[in-house]
Amino acid sequence: MTKPVLIFPAGMPRSLAYLQRARAEGQHVIGSSSLGYDPAREHYSQWVHLPYITAPDFDQALRQAVADFDIGGIFSPNVVAWDYLHRCLPDILPDVKLVNSCPMDSEVAPYQSALQFGASVLSRPMELAASAPPRLSVSPLEIAALFRHADVIPGMCDHDKIHALCEIFRHSPAGDIVEIGSWWGKSAFVLARLARCYGIGKLLCVDPWSNEHLIQKEENGLVSRVPANADEALTVFLLNLLPYANGAVNYLRLPSVDAAVEYRRGPIVTTAAFGETRYAGRIAVLHVDGNHDYVSVKKDVAAWCDLVVPGGWIVMDDYVWPYGDGPKKVSDEFLDNHVQDIACAFVMGSALFIQKK
Repeated sequence: MTKPVLIFPAGMPRSLAYLQRARAEGQHVIGSSSLGYDPAREHYSQWVHLPYITAPDFDQALRQAVADFDIGGIFSPNVVAWDYLHRCLPDILPDVKLVNSCPMDSEVAPYQSALQFGASVLSRPMELAASAPPRLSVSPLEIAALFRHADVIPGMCDHDKIHALCEIFRHSPAGDIVEIGSWWGKSAFVLARLARCYGIGKLLCVDPWSNEHLIQKEENGLVSRVPANADEALTVFLLNLLPYANGAVNYLRLPSVDAAVEYRRGPIVTTAAFGETRYAGRIAVLHVDGNHDYVSVKKDVAAWCDLVVPGGWIVMDDYVWPYGDGPKKVSDEFLDNHVQDIACAFVMGSALFIQKK
C-alpha cells in the first residue's frame, strides 16, 4: 500500500510485529491508541490519539485522522475494534481498507492446522517392517499439541519428518534419546515430547553451540555465509526446552566426539539450567544432525551408533540436502556395511530412518 497505514491499537504484540514488518518493507505507518498514556508511543515516529470505539465521537475522530495523515488502510489486531471497523468503514470511510483479516481467525488458524496434522498422522499409519509390534498411538489431541508447540520453535524439521518420528517412537525400545546438533531446539522438543508420550526415556542434546563448529567445509559456501550467534542459540534452546524438561532433558555443550566420551564415562549430566539428569547409558533413538561435512558426520556415526540398542533407531537428518552430500554418503556407507543388522530403513521428508534388528 502506497498510502500510510494506521495501526490501532498500536501497543498490542501483533501491532508491534506488524510495525517491524512494515518498516522492513518501507511501508509508512502511524500509531494510534485510545489510552491516555500508551508506552508503545515511543516506537512510532507519528502518532494520533483516538477515542474508544464506544465513544460517540470515535467516527469523527477517525475521519479527521484519515484526512490529516492521508491514511489508506488500518491494521487492527483487536477483535472488537476490528469487527467494528469491518462493519462501519464501508459507510464512514469507503476508501480506507482493513489490511488484516479477522484476528480471531488468525489466532485460531494455527491450532486448526495442528488438529488437522494430528488427524492426518493417525489416518495414515506407516506399515513399518519393524522388529517389534508397535505401541498404540497416542491421541490425535496429543499429536496436535506436539505439532502446535513445535511449530512456534524456529528451526528446520519438516512435517513429513515429524510424522515419521511419531511412528518410529511407537516401534522403539526403552532407552535414551540422543540428539547430535540441537541449535534452537525444534527437533529436540519433538523428540522429548514423543519420548514422554511413549515412555521411552530421557533426551540428551549434544551441541557445541560454537560458531567454529558451524563451518561446513564441503558444501558450496551458502550455509557457512549465514550469520549465526551460537551463545544466543543456546539461550533460545534453553527457553524453548526448559518448560518441558521436568528432569527428562539435559545437554552437553561439547563437540559430538567429546560428548560421546562423557556419555560413556557416566550416566549423569548436570547443568545449571536443567539440574541433574540420570541416563540409562543405552540409546533407543539417535538423531544425527550436527556438522554436515562428510568427515564430521562420519565421526558422529562412529562415536555413537554402536550405543544404539537392538530395535533402536538411527535418524540421519538431511539425507536429502541441497547444499552437500556428507550425510547421504555416510548414511549409504553405513547401510552397506551393516545391512545384516538392519531391520528396516526408509526416507521420509529429508531424513533417513534406520532401525537395528
